[in-house]
Amino acid sequence: MSNDLEAKARIKINKLLEEAGWRFFDSDDGKANISLESNVKFDDLGENFEKAKGGLIDFLLLDDKNNPLVVLEAKKESIEPLSAKEQARRYAIANKVKFIILSNGNIHYLWNIEQGNPEIITTFPTQASLQSYSTYEPITEKLYTEVINDDYIALTQLPNYAEFPEYQNEATRPEFIKNQKIRFLRYYQVDALKSIQAKIKEGKKRFLLEMATGVGKTLTAAAVVKLFYRTGNARRILFLVDRLELEEQARKDFNTYLKNDLTAVVYKENKSDWRKAEIVVTTIQSLLVNNKYRSHFSPTDFDLVVGDEIHRLVGGGNSRSLFEYFLGYKLGLTATPKDYLKNIDVENFDDPRELEKRVLLDTYSTFGCESGIPTYRYTLAQGAKDKILVQPTVIDARTDVTTKLLSDEGYSALVTSISESGEEVTEEVQYKQSQFEKKFFSDETNALFAKTFIDNGALDPITGEFGKSLVFAVSQKHASKLVQLINIYADKKWARKYKSDFAVQVTSNVMSSQQMTVDFSNDKLLGYSQFRKDDDILMDYKTSKARVCVTVGMMLTGWDCPNILNLAIMRPIFSPTEFIQLKGRGTRIHTFEHKYNDGFEIQELSVKKTTFKLFDFFAVCEYFEEKYNYDQVLNLPSLKPIEGGVPPIVVTKPKRDGFEYTNEDIILQFNETIIGLDGMKVDNMFFKQFEEEIQQDVDIKRAMAEGNLDTASYLTLEKYLKQEGSNYTVDKLRRALKIDRKISIKEILDMIFNGNEIKSKDVLLQEEFEKFISTIDVAEVSDIQALRYFFVAYLTDPELRKVIDTKDYTALNTISTLSKDDFIRVEPKMRDFIPNYIKTYVPMDKFIAA
Repeated sequence: MSNDLEAKARIKINKLLEEAGWRFFDSDDGKANISLESNVKFDDLGENFEKAKGGLIDFLLLDDKNNPLVVLEAKKESIEPLSAKEQARRYAIANKVKFIILSNGNIHYLWNIEQGNPEIITTFPTQASLQSYSTYEPITEKLYTEVINDDYIALTQLPNYAEFPEYQNEATRPEFIKNQKIRFLRYYQVDALKSIQAKIKEGKKRFLLEMATGVGKTLTAAAVVKLFYRTGNARRILFLVDRLELEEQARKDFNTYLKNDLTAVVYKENKSDWRKAEIVVTTIQSLLVNNKYRSHFSPTDFDLVVGDEIHRLVGGGNSRSLFEYFLGYKLGLTATPKDYLKNIDVENFDDPRELEKRVLLDTYSTFGCESGIPTYRYTLAQGAKDKILVQPTVIDARTDVTTKLLSDEGYSALVTSISESGEEVTEEVQYKQSQFEKKFFSDETNALFAKTFIDNGALDPITGEFGKSLVFAVSQKHASKLVQLINIYADKKWARKYKSDFAVQVTSNVMSSQQMTVDFSNDKLLGYSQFRKDDDILMDYKTSKARVCVTVGMMLTGWDCPNILNLAIMRPIFSPTEFIQLKGRGTRIHTFEHKYNDGFEIQELSVKKTTFKLFDFFAVCEYFEEKYNYDQVLNLPSLKPIEGGVPPIVVTKPKRDGFEYTNEDIILQFNETIIGLDGMKVDNMFFKQFEEEIQQDVDIKRAMAEGNLDTASYLTLEKYLKQEGSNYTVDKLRRALKIDRKISIKEILDMIFNGNEIKSKDVLLQEEFEKFISTIDVAEVSDIQALRYFFVAYLTDPELRKVIDTKDYTALNTISTLSKDDFIRVEPKMRDFIPNYIKTYVPMDKFIAA
């Protein structure tokens, strides 16, 4: 690949400096804060650092008082930056600075010469971030010598709690603790912290806590945060959640546990002043959109990054690059980690690419637990033995229909359709459980689900009313259907008690669904129950009027409602992680209580929850106990040999619900129009008109304000792009914006409402390569430049992908995007690793040419 296709190191480094706010010259943004060697002028800089006048160019980055802050040692692209370590160290010592950046334009290291080794960074830190970081002088020994007892959090909440008479009196102590909301750590939470301390003493910086749902992962995380902050080993902590509704919950929890020492904020609500807080809470998805974490934060902004429900975060999209982006310590919290390396013989593996894919996706390896053993583990079984969790009572209730759907043969049905000739054609079709409420519909089966569930559900032990319950449906349409059927049957069983308020649909397409989850947890969804309104003793018992929430994906993780008594699985489930999370909604302990005045004194009813009912209509429990293959082979591209140099012909079956075109295609019309640099006025006005309409749409505006990008995209599609007679299409909008690749509705909305630019293909390619680099050990790579050529070519050229996937390397002679010489420079291991990485993490459709 010729050099004129490659940006020079100087150009890249200058751009990285400018993006991070560093300035060569005075400007409206402030005074210049980059200084060159005294014998070199900026205009003297050539394209190659090694041949520049005066020798190797050193950039000296200055603080806001014009004092030296960082030495930036630059090498040309073909030279490993680490080779300049000792030269840079001498220069840093001479200038009395402790920070060094080593870069060749592609690979960058930040090195605190007083703390340890150079660490990979993918962007340059800002001046403000580095100035703050320069005052950070952690002492690792304090982390593992800190004394941690069960009152570690309590001492932050109320430092003198033990001096209160109400606490000293054993009779009044429980009520005092409850009223003051003091939280004491349980033994396993203390053990978890001590396990982290032991790993720190061994020199580890990554930790994974595997703790069952309902045992207090957030409280444990708060104790970890206190440990790092109190000992001076973290100035600021980033706490990542996987769903929007968990942001506020996490903020409240941290402020309840640690408010006397630290402040927690939700990032989206404090974008301008988040640096004033010690704990910043946000969703990982919001930072991954357009790689916002790179533009909104510097690698040195957080010293501890904590990921909640980490098995979902690491497995969805290339979020691992986000964890690698920030320097410092990493903590993962999970109830169900993804162990993709379980029972794998790494020495005898049929396809090495599968091993690489497993490593990329594996939660354990991401958090430094390659052996498959987390830093600390506390299971549901242990929680049940300690009487802090309860196990379910499983109700296996298969109907005739679901039994047949579950069988190897499936449910056989005669289906009549209209052929192309217009004749009726009847054929036998076998339906499986995965097609229930998708292609196989049965109102009778759903009604039977509802009846069986209501007739056999656990009752509230105080009032005898049907216990609070969750029902999990296949889809939003299925949820609507189940709500109707459950309400109809509830009205028959308890006439005029509920008036269609017994069951409620709680899905993302229902307005205020998030508030509904909060109200259900707080026992006031649709108001308070009137089930015992004629009973003088029980009429004031506070519990939700709505008894059943029917959902699809909401309320699965991070939602706390201890008084749930029934769970109903009215859909097939194939993911063990999903099943464990679903089951965890019922495992929390609870004491049902009611106080009343009998005319003489206050009386109290109190009943402890000892179990919950799990209704299983699709043999889900049996499937995960007996049939699920926990060591299944991951899907990989075919490696079938090519005979005679001719690619194999792939024959696909036509879809039942559609038609697949397989004949040769031709171009019927070809017009060529040259548009000037300013584009066409109609294009510019076209997008502005669309933007104004979207900004004024109340529904889309509300969805974006709530952070629900999926709903906003759906509304945009239905109301503006699919409407008959509409002149808007995504492609027309793309052309109006002069974007050189295919774009999505989400990217357009993100630009309109959040002001985030839609990046060009070249910018995205550079970002994806930098994310890739951050996840590998570059010390084992001999030629980064060749690696980048290969990465970009494989990602953008379908013809090259076919050559690499089929290993027909002789065809490289006909490929223009990657020469054979550049291919040979790539290590054999990386020729398999990079395709696997791209297929696993990179959204390839973003790089399709417009």
